[in-house]
Order: sequence, then C-alpha cells, then structure tokens
Amino acid sequence: MSSIPSSLLKQRNFVHFWVGQIASSFAFQMLAVGIGWQIYDLTGSAMALGLVGLFQFLPQLLLTLVVGHVADRYNRRIICVCTRLTMASTVAILAYGNLTDSISANLIYACAVLLGTARAFEMPAGQAILPNLIPPDLLSRAVSAIASAREISVIAGPALGGLIYLLGPSTLYFTSMACFLVSCCILFFLHYDYVAKGKQPIDLNHLLGGLRFIKHNKLILGSVSLDMFAVLLGGATALLPIVAKDILHTGPWGLGLLRCAPAVGALLMSLYLARRPLTHSVGKIMYAAVAIFGLATIAFGLSENLILSMAALFVLGASDMISVVIRSTLVQLETPDEMRGRVSAANSVFIGSSNQLGEFESGATAALFGTVPAIVLGGFGTIAVVGLWMILFPSLLHRNTLENEK
Repeated sequence: MSSIPSSLLKQRNFVHFWVGQIASSFAFQMLAVGIGWQIYDLTGSAMALGLVGLFQFLPQLLLTLVVGHVADRYNRRIICVCTRLTMASTVAILAYGNLTDSISANLIYACAVLLGTARAFEMPAGQAILPNLIPPDLLSRAVSAIASAREISVIAGPALGGLIYLLGPSTLYFTSMACFLVSCCILFFLHYDYVAKGKQPIDLNHLLGGLRFIKHNKLILGSVSLDMFAVLLGGATALLPIVAKDILHTGPWGLGLLRCAPAVGALLMSLYLARRPLTHSVGKIMYAAVAIFGLATIAFGLSENLILSMAALFVLGASDMISVVIRSTLVQLETPDEMRGRVSAANSVFIGSSNQLGEFESGATAALFGTVPAIVLGGFGTIAVVGLWMILFPSLLHRNTLENEK
C-alpha cells in the first residue's frame, strides 16, 4: 500500500479497486509473456506476433459503440466482474490446449479474440467507475496510483512469467487464470453505489455520443490521438521476443527483463506523480514526454546490449507514464459522468489502436524491413507526430493545469 498517498488510503473503496487492478494486470502481463513466446516458438514469424495484437484489437474496434452504451447503462462493477471471469475461462482454454498437446497458432488467435472482447467491455467500465469512488480533487493522484498498480504487476508479472514458463506454458496459464479469479472476487465485494441511469433511447445519436464528444473537444482529441499515434508508431513491445532471441541472444528470462524494464521506469514516474501531481504547463510537458518516448525508442532499436536496451526501455516507460496520466486525467475531468462510459469506450479504441494495433503494425513492418529498421523508423515517426500535433492542437500545447480551466 506504500505506493498510495495517505489521502487515498482513507478511501476504502479505492484501495479495494486498486488491489483488484493489481491482480488483473499481473495476470495479463504474465499471459502476454506466455502467448508472445509460444506463438513465436510455434511459428517463428514476426507477422504471427503482430496478428495476436490485431486479433485483440479488432473486438475493441467493432464493439466500441456497444460497450460504451453498456458501461453507461448498467452496473460497472458487475461488468468488470463478468469480463474477468471471461478472461480466466479463456486462459483455461490455453492451459488445456497445452496439457493435451492441442495448442496451435489458430487456437491462440481465437483466444486473443476472446481476450480482446472481454477487454473491450472491461476498459470503459473500469475507467468510468474510478471517478465514482473518490472526490474529484483526488482524481489525478488516483490515476497515478492506478498506474503504479499496473506497473508493479508489469514489473513482476513478465519477470515471474518468464521463470514460470520454464516449468511449462500450462503452468504459466494456470497461474494467470488464478490471478484473474482473485481480481474477480475482490471486485465482486467492492462497495459501489450504483445508480441506474435514465433509460435513454438506444439510437445512433446516443451510441455515437462518446465519439462526437471527443471530436468536438479539441483538448481531449489532441491528447488521445497524440498518445495513439506515438505508441502506434513507436511501440516495439510486440517485437521483444525477436529482440530477445535473435538480437540479444537471450531466453524467456531475458524477455521477461525486457518487458519489465519500461514498467520500472513507469512505476517510479507514477509514484512521483502520485505524490507530486503536475500543477502547471501540462500541455508542454505532455509533448516533451512523447518526444522523449520517440528518442528512447530509437535508442532501443539501435542497441545490441541487454543492459543498454533495458535502460532505453526504462526511459521509454517513464516518459509514456507522464503522457498516460495527463491524458487519463483530462479525459475524466472534462467528461460528464453520464457520458463517461461512451467516452471511455471511444478512448479505449485509441488505446487499443496504440497497443494491439501497434503490435500488428510493428510485426508487419518488421516482416517487411527487418526488426531494427522497424523500431528505429517508428521512433522517428513518433517525433514527427509531436511536431505536427503541436501545430494541429495548440489548445493542448497551451494547457496549463489538469483541472478544468473554463
């Protein structure tokens, strides 16, 4: 609990939510190591690594309008419980496939679709529930604390996942499943005063409300699209199994270290921001952070040394965390509660684009040009996006504080 400021420790519901997020994120990060290593081991293909990300992203894209409506209409706690049960069941399928020697690339792709579908419903519900658990003046600190929970699991999850994988992939999958179930139980007993929203008519105008809100709010549009394109171009996490095996000549343990390196940087930055929230020049800080993210990506792509690669990923994770906290806080504070589900769902598409679709882009680019050129070009692309966005979204550049300045 030391990573939660004392002001948040008094919010008991938030603490329960925080612990549940750790368990779920821990499960997903271990799972990412297992799926990434196994699909590359089965196929030896960079494109296959990219397809895993694509199959997780497509449900988020196709279900955007539906999941936002569900998060605004129904109990967000129950939605999170159901989605994590679905994730646990999906991981059980992977474990069974390994126990019966029936595991295949197609089975992994199918499970990636199920995981993507569950996350499509979970992300907007989980994001929209947070402002209902704490006072608005603590939201920035809460976002940082939630981020620290995620990064704690990202540090421990991949490293431990790489070690557990040595005992067999089924052991790793069962461990991940157990963590999902623990998270599910914690959220089931979360005290959340759900108030049923008015039964608005389900029409296209209502379903498109979140996308329309983002479109007309240049501040939110600029922040979420900047984050999307930066990680879409500069994200190299899908290529880590190739970097670990073919460039750095290490094994699953090395992959675990590479995956947790950006998380260490992100964790330390989130702890700093939880105690010293940003109070001025947040727009300029966000642009600077994304530019540093691009430079760190270039350094990582050119590195042939494990320690140097981990250092570049450390800087990459720290700079990305600054962007994440600013974007997440702005989205929550600028959005009315009755629209948070739909706006969070639309925001999830941007996040999914930068993560899962970014994995596909990295895999496809690496298949065409090679791993190192793909990573380096992505870093330069990120820096170019920063320059262009400063021109397209001056309101974000000149934003001074996170609180609504109207």
